[in-house]
Amino acid sequence: MNVALVTVGDEILSGDTVNTNAAWLGERLTERGVAVERVFVVPDRIADIARVVNEARAEYDAVLVTGGLGPTHDDLTMEGIAAAVGVPVEEHEEAVEWIEEHSDYSHADLTSGTTHLPKGSRMLPNEVGVAPGAEIEDIYVLPGVPSEMHAMFDRIADEFDGDPYYTGTVSAGEPESALLDRFETLRERFDVKVGSYPGDYVRVKIEGTDEETVREAVEWLGERVEAPDEDA
Repeated sequence: MNVALVTVGDEILSGDTVNTNAAWLGERLTERGVAVERVFVVPDRIADIARVVNEARAEYDAVLVTGGLGPTHDDLTMEGIAAAVGVPVEEHEEAVEWIEEHSDYSHADLTSGTTHLPKGSRMLPNEVGVAPGAEIEDIYVLPGVPSEMHAMFDRIADEFDGDPYYTGTVSAGEPESALLDRFETLRERFDVKVGSYPGDYVRVKIEGTDEETVREAVEWLGERVEAPDEDA
């Protein structure tokens, strides 16, 4: 299963807010064996949301969109998703009923637009907030507030599945460039992906779908690199 992530919000693009949602979703999806192929960040504009979501859903099995839910002037994600699939937004009766039954809100208390979802979509309950999410044509729309997004994703996590994925790491006290030949040999000997991340030392991440193969690859490389200098 291959998916794309779309984060909506001017505050992400301006640097006022860090895009932790994409990182969190990427980690959770990878753990489930789902390949996250692209991450997009788009402004709070209906046309941009619709265009990017349409491009993504043409290429990937599912698209997860976070941010821009609610009744305020810049919460335009639902309108963007509706435009992407060619339907209007309308009040979703199930969303109204769920909020009234699971919160202190009555229909009269709800701000206009809170329960407006793309026509024909499935409502995704917001267990720790108010504004619901939605799913339509394998586009999943989740809140931008991390705690709300986490809870909503946990409800639908079983809809994202793939081959089990295993990872291991090796720490190397050598320049990244000096390790390239060993990386090449590692890939030739083992069916794994290799990523290297330099810092105070080089962290080598080894990934694959077979747990034993990953373990053997980690051991093989660990025996062939210099350990970092703990005093450095």
